[in-house]
Amino acid sequence: MDTTESHTDLADLESLKEAHERILDQIHRVVVGQDETIELLLISIFARGHCILEGVPGLAKTLLVQTLSECLTLEFRRIQFTPDLMPADITGTEIIYEDKETQHREFKFVRGPIFTNLLLADEINRTPPKTQSALLEGMQERQVSTGGQRYPLPDPFFVLATQNPIEQEGTYPLPEAQLDRFLMKVLVRYPTPDEERVIYRMNTGKTVTPPRHVLNGSQILELQELVRRVPISDFLIDYTMRLVHASRKENPSAPDFVKRFVMWGIGPRGGQSLILAAKARAALAGKPEVSLEDLQHVAPPVLRHRLVLNYTAEAEGQTTDSVIARLLETVAMHESGSIEDEKIERVLKA
Repeated sequence: MDTTESHTDLADLESLKEAHERILDQIHRVVVGQDETIELLLISIFARGHCILEGVPGLAKTLLVQTLSECLTLEFRRIQFTPDLMPADITGTEIIYEDKETQHREFKFVRGPIFTNLLLADEINRTPPKTQSALLEGMQERQVSTGGQRYPLPDPFFVLATQNPIEQEGTYPLPEAQLDRFLMKVLVRYPTPDEERVIYRMNTGKTVTPPRHVLNGSQILELQELVRRVPISDFLIDYTMRLVHASRKENPSAPDFVKRFVMWGIGPRGGQSLILAAKARAALAGKPEVSLEDLQHVAPPVLRHRLVLNYTAEAEGQTTDSVIARLLETVAMHESGSIEDEKIERVLKA
C-alpha cells in the first residue's frame, strides 16, 4: 500500500468512527441501553453480514432494527414468520398479466418483501424449514431465482432475524447450514434497573423524536469496502486458524474438552466471519489494523451458532459460549511457546 492510499484510509477510518458515534447517538434517543447489541449489529452491517437476535419478547429487538434502518437511510421491511407462511410470501410470485388492448397474456414476477435493503425476519424459527430456506439464496448470492430468471436484490442487503429462546411449542430450529449464513448470533439481555426505569419514563410519556439520517446506502457500500481493506497480520490469521481447528474433535491436537463435548466444530466460513467481524470492529473504532482484542471480543457472537455440542455437554451443563471461552483460554498464541511469543502476547493484550 502506498503512502497516499494509507493516508486516505486513515482519514476514511476517522470518518467512519465519527459516523459510528453519530449513529449511536441517534439510536440511543429511541432505544435505551443495549450497547453491546447495538455494537454487534453495526459490526454485522459494516462487515456485510446477516445477524440473528435472540431474546425474550419485549426487549425492543424490532424497535432497534427499525431505528437502525432509519439512521442508515435504508428501505426497511418486516416479515412476521408464522407456521402458514409460504416461500412465495417472502420472495414473490409469478402472476398472469393480460394486456387489455391486445388481449396478450404473459407471466409477470411480483416482487416479495425480500426486495429491500434491511429485512427483519421476525421470529424466524416459527415457520417450517421449507419457508426458512426461501431466504438462503438471497442471503448468500443476494438474488432470487424463479421461473428460470434471476432477480438481483438491492445493495446493500441485510437480513436481521429474531427468535424467542423460551418457546418450544410450534417452533422449527434453523438447520446448521442456514445458521452458518449468519455472521453473528447476538443474545439480547435484560436491561439494568436504571435502564428499565428510563424505559418506563420514556415510553409512557411524550412521543419520542424520530432519529435523524446519518448515512445512506452508497456510503455504507463504500465503508464496507473500507472495512475489508483494514489490515490483519499473518500472526492473527494463524491464530484464527488454530482457534477454528481446535474446535474440531477430528483434529488430533484438539483439547480434551472439545473431544468430549463437541459433535461438530467450526468450518472455514466461521474463520472468515471472525476475521471480517474483527476488521469491522477495528474500523468502527478508527483503528488502522486488527488487534488480538478485536478477534477475541467478537469470537462468542460469531462462533456460538457454528458449534454443535453433544448430549454429554448438555448433561454436564456446557454451552457453546462456555466451550468458546475455554478455547480462547486454551489455544496458544503461537505454535511454539517461546519467551518471545509470550512477550508479543502481552504487548497485544495491553
